[in-house]
Amino acid sequence: MGPSSKKLSSWVGIHLWLGKPGPTRPVTTSPPSAGYKLRCSGGGEGFPRVVAEILLPSQIEETLAPPNLSHTAAAAVAAAPIPPLLPQLRSLDPYMMGEAKENDVYEEELLDYEEDDDKTVDGSAAKPTGEVAKKGYVGIHSSGFRDFLLKPELLRAIQDCGFEHPSEVQHECIPQAILGMDVICQAKSGMGKTAVFVLSSLQQIDPVAGQVAALVLCHTRELAYQICHEFERFSKYLSEVKVAVFYGGVHIRKHKDLLKNECPHIVVGTPGRILALAREKDLSLKNVRHFILDECDKMLESLDMRRDVQEIFKMTPHDKQVMMFSATLSKEIRPVCKKFMQDPMEIYVDDEAKLTLHGLVQHYIKLSEAEKNRKLNDLLDALDFNQVVIFVKSVSRAAELNKLLCECNFPSICIHSGMTQEERLTRYKNFKEGHKRILVATDLVGRGIDIERVNIVINYDMPDSADTYLHRVGRAGRFGTKGLAITFVSSASDSDVLNQVQERFEVDIKELPEQIDTSTYMPS
Repeated sequence: MGPSSKKLSSWVGIHLWLGKPGPTRPVTTSPPSAGYKLRCSGGGEGFPRVVAEILLPSQIEETLAPPNLSHTAAAAVAAAPIPPLLPQLRSLDPYMMGEAKENDVYEEELLDYEEDDDKTVDGSAAKPTGEVAKKGYVGIHSSGFRDFLLKPELLRAIQDCGFEHPSEVQHECIPQAILGMDVICQAKSGMGKTAVFVLSSLQQIDPVAGQVAALVLCHTRELAYQICHEFERFSKYLSEVKVAVFYGGVHIRKHKDLLKNECPHIVVGTPGRILALAREKDLSLKNVRHFILDECDKMLESLDMRRDVQEIFKMTPHDKQVMMFSATLSKEIRPVCKKFMQDPMEIYVDDEAKLTLHGLVQHYIKLSEAEKNRKLNDLLDALDFNQVVIFVKSVSRAAELNKLLCECNFPSICIHSGMTQEERLTRYKNFKEGHKRILVATDLVGRGIDIERVNIVINYDMPDSADTYLHRVGRAGRFGTKGLAITFVSSASDSDVLNQVQERFEVDIKELPEQIDTSTYMPS
């Protein structure tokens, strides 16, 4: 991979001794006790592996205890911002040291998707050995978001959102992501992957007027809108940070004017519109420091969309952080992801059975096509729910089923690709804000869409694959809460897909009983 380089092996100890200020930020008389330790180790041929370790006070040996500091010195250290570690880490890269030409690695290897790149240095296949594929990356063993040492403004926003403890994915990813490491993350739906890249990029961004610092790409307009909303939610106290979303269906002149008059620091968008703006020089990507793909498999598996992503990628600087996230990430697409990265931190679910969601009750109902409407009506009458999403397989079926439900006086709304972008977003907001309790949808909203009140998903039409099933039912039971998924089985092909789901994810989906305990799927 790229030009040869000498193996690097070095230990660099960095200790930042910070006092523990109280509510009014006085400096304590006792010696400060928070320590940081940075470890850098080499990676052989090509780019060196850079491993960063942050150790909490409980993990620092007594022999490393800091010397006593005077009030003046302690105050100066406590008030000083933590220095960014990314430039120092990246400086070990032979590309940055002038030992490699840009095109040697940056363009030629990126284009070689056929190369079997999922190898270790000695040529053996890389095999994840657990939930975190590379346990050599040691993060903060945190009990709360405060342990990540985030900006006070971010902590306030997190508290406003009601989050107290990071999820397992956030616990593993955030400490390394805020150091600027490249990240590939596959984790089940509803476990807070979006917050990983939102918080880590907001933590690192130092906004400069007229410069785009972070670029987030996703495959649908609805998901782009939602990600933009998450950035706005967590940056509410970072008044200088500007976020904007760009996607097709909106006149491009409107986007050009926005970029010209009020250039955002964080850009979220779909590949087609972002590429169009970049080609016409309305969107400058030369200062991008964070390049993020959400639901990356959906973009990289499609050759057309992959080409767009790749062209956009090559418009950004070489020295940047790359992060990719998805609920499903096949072994075939992982090497493609790595082509965009430098020795990424990899987090995969070690057993596909773990992809099924904790707290989600799953059942099926065998019936004929003609019986579906009556059965759906009975379920909506009998079940207790906050909000429910009903998935169908086509635009026409979404429109007709929604019409039928409205005629039966159910508070229903539908979203599908046949609508204008403005109408789709208006309906999505209405449902997300709770104005409607039933959403009929195609797989357009099957990936990534996060609506906290949804606790029931009904597959009116069986999805065409086990992956699609996973993404659909993941709309319920978000963040490990309770939920219920019911699937209609009306043909032999439906039964085949159901069997695939059970075999792949090692889950036993039983037929829906006549009576179901509400406490198993309704939050207490």
